Amino acid sequence: MGIKSFQGARETVKKEYSAPIMVEDYMTKKLVTFKPEQSILEVMELFTKYNISGGPVMDDNNFLVGIISEADCMKTISESRYFNMPILDKNVEKYMTKNVETIPHDISIFDAAGIFHKNNRRRLPVLQNGILVGQISRKDIVIAALKLSGQNWK
Repeated sequence: MGIKSFQGARETVKKEYSAPIMVEDYMTKKLVTFKPEQSILEVMELFTKYNISGGPVMDDNNFLVGIISEADCMKTISESRYFNMPILDKNVEKYMTKNVETIPHDISIFDAAGIFHKNNRRRLPVLQNGILVGQISRKDIVIAALKLSGQNWK
């Protein structure tokens, strides 16, 4: 007679990640922000001082009204040379991107990667209940993916 073994029904195992996968876990929370009335020259100085390539523009009530980047600064430099005018009198409001794409704080880095790929942006402001809580960059997503590289993403 053979040996019979019955272990019973197997439990369904829910996949849990040991590393965090949400945007809020990888976003930059301490941001260098800018004001619409700030000069482009001051923005460029802050870009170099903090080794950043862009940042959110906030109004007096701390609401997000735009985003300024190195590309926007390049436009002012180019125009200044063409029109032979100094950069000093140029302000952020004239050159910032006003229709800012944002993402919520509680989406996964995988969804954020899809948004970056679709929209070809370098950075996205992160909102929670309409309030700016951080910013995530493509580099942040790459770092998150590296931390998860040893795990099964399904």
